[in-house]
Amino acid sequence: MKILAVQNRMGIGDTIIFLPFIKAICTKFNSPISLLVKENSKADQFLYQTNYIDKILFLERDRTNQNRHNGFLGSLKLIKDIKKYDFDKIIIFNSSLRFNIIAKLSGIPEIYQYPLFQKTNQHITNTPKKFVKEKLKIDVNEDPEIQIEKSIISQAKEKFQIKQDETNILLGIGGSGPTKRIPAKTFLNVMEKLLKIKKCKFFLATGKNNDEQIILNEVMQTKFKNYCQPLDNLSIKETLPIIKNCNFSICNDSSFSHLSAALGIKTITLMADTPLIYGNYNSKMFPIIPDNEQTVGHNTLGKEKINPQKIFDKVLEIID
Repeated sequence: MKILAVQNRMGIGDTIIFLPFIKAICTKFNSPISLLVKENSKADQFLYQTNYIDKILFLERDRTNQNRHNGFLGSLKLIKDIKKYDFDKIIIFNSSLRFNIIAKLSGIPEIYQYPLFQKTNQHITNTPKKFVKEKLKIDVNEDPEIQIEKSIISQAKEKFQIKQDETNILLGIGGSGPTKRIPAKTFLNVMEKLLKIKKCKFFLATGKNNDEQIILNEVMQTKFKNYCQPLDNLSIKETLPIIKNCNFSICNDSSFSHLSAALGIKTITLMADTPLIYGNYNSKMFPIIPDNEQTVGHNTLGKEKINPQKIFDKVLEIID
């Protein structure tokens, strides 16, 4: 049986959030699932060894009119791309009439989709949970899972000199937006506290964006630089086994927080300006919100109010 799941939200985090539903569908039908996702999901970088995933098809479409699947002609190209795989079922995690028509014209016999024209106020986890329960009779209560071979984890351990007598910590200091990036001084404060009680090595995860590089340089220009290993020159694929070797992670709301938790690593998520669900949907996530806030969401603008002592206290709690 060939099954295609469509998840067209943007980014790594949203793709990871939907993995429990994909895995549950695989289990029900005893068949790995192919994914249709956007290119910026980078799904091929982190799902290439995950056994409930079959093929990864990229939706080459964005808000411009330049990409291959944009517009009417783009839809025809997408139909052609899908049709050649002869899928038996398609599960569409959105309410788009466009995708419904594309599925029908692709000749897929069984189509399961969110209710049409009901895009407003769809909850990131509750909506798909209700959908697969009602349409496919599947209960989903698991965390996202990314799989990676033990041999690759061992190779990374040797290559990056990851030692068992050290506490290895991923610091996700980057982030997709300026309001999500916690200042370097907060991380440095936590690093200082940790080094007083443990022998530590810090893996600094960030992108090449100029603002992220500024934070990375601020950390690397301190007395802690000899305890740090920047990861900004590595691909997502190359970082996975390093993350898997870490004892825990402390991450901004970024792709690395989602990757870390999905790899089974306890992950402290620093939630400054995003709905809390993005930092607590996984049982491996332990969110920290700004001081004097009861919750967090868009426009909380709380990156300066993330308390390093609270981060440190949470570290002690999860490693105890």
